[in-house]
Amino acid sequence: MSMGSPAAGARPAPRLRGLPLQTWLFILIVAIPSLAAAFYYLVLASPLYVSEARFVVRPRSETAGPGGLGLALASVGVDIGEGQTDAFEVHEYMTSRDAVADLQRRLDLRSVLARPGADFLARFPRPFESQSFESLYKNYQRFVTVGYNSTTGISTLRVEAFRPDDAAAVTTALLDGGEALVNRLNDRAAEDAIAEAQRELLEAQSRSLQAQAALTEFRNREQLIDPTRSSLAGLDLVSQLQGQLDGLRAERATQAALTPQSAELPILDRRISAYEGQIAAEQTRIAGQTNSLAPKIGEYERLMLERDFADKTVATADAALEEARVDARRKQLYLERVVYPNIPDKAERPERLLSILIVLVTTLVAWAMVVLVVAGLREHRQV
Repeated sequence: MSMGSPAAGARPAPRLRGLPLQTWLFILIVAIPSLAAAFYYLVLASPLYVSEARFVVRPRSETAGPGGLGLALASVGVDIGEGQTDAFEVHEYMTSRDAVADLQRRLDLRSVLARPGADFLARFPRPFESQSFESLYKNYQRFVTVGYNSTTGISTLRVEAFRPDDAAAVTTALLDGGEALVNRLNDRAAEDAIAEAQRELLEAQSRSLQAQAALTEFRNREQLIDPTRSSLAGLDLVSQLQGQLDGLRAERATQAALTPQSAELPILDRRISAYEGQIAAEQTRIAGQTNSLAPKIGEYERLMLERDFADKTVATADAALEEARVDARRKQLYLERVVYPNIPDKAERPERLLSILIVLVTTLVAWAMVVLVVAGLREHRQV
């Protein structure tokens, strides 16, 4: 057997029209796609200009400190949790259908994404798409990206377009829309806080008026301005009567000791009895009966307590309303532009050579895998 002759029983490699199967696979899987990619990226692909802007969303600070970027990084970097959610709300807006509708009204987004001279695979609509709003929205997402740096709290907005001015204009419009969204959030939060404080103040004022009306009704019904003062006046009268009664009793005791048969003793007895009756009547008027002053004092003190509590509630609610107004001015969020949109003077995309290289490497890997599968199948058939 010669060295160049095939091994006994070995099947020759399959051939198609004179070429080995591996060569055909290479042509189909590697050569044609790579040449098509090279033709597209080197000849057809339109240049895309990228405009970039950076911004932060943070609460307004009333305290003195560094301004501009330093203040933004200080407030967001130390505690980014407060503005992080609001920044993400702006991100959601910038990639939403609302942003597409705003851009369509402001810039005619359809024309921006369908500039004359743009290649058919990049412009809107692509060959397999319609002119619908949903198609516009899906195409828009290819041209806009928003990123967030959790360390610095800075958001990055990148917009691609077929013209430099279009990229800068769309970026500026998106920042304006994000700022308008933040302003709406501010207004809504301030209105809700102030409305809630006003509602609580009105409720407190209503309770205060009811307490005052109940107190007035009690005074009219009982014909007493202040039963507590009336009881004090009654106690003073009882004290005075008691003092006079003690004097009469002392006088009678002295008179009875000196002249037991004196005609003045009955007179003194009647006066003492009168004083005792008046004292008993005053004491009964103050306490001891259902219509005495004691239960009226209890009800009066309860009504006074309710009125005082209602007045304090009104004062607290009024202070809360003022605080809500101050907070609405002091704690408003706002969008600060750290880096303003630029007008690019050079197209950044597509990265033509890199894209071709990626297609070439990908197809080579696919071709190698197919060749390995085919070789494995051939060996399996020979077993």
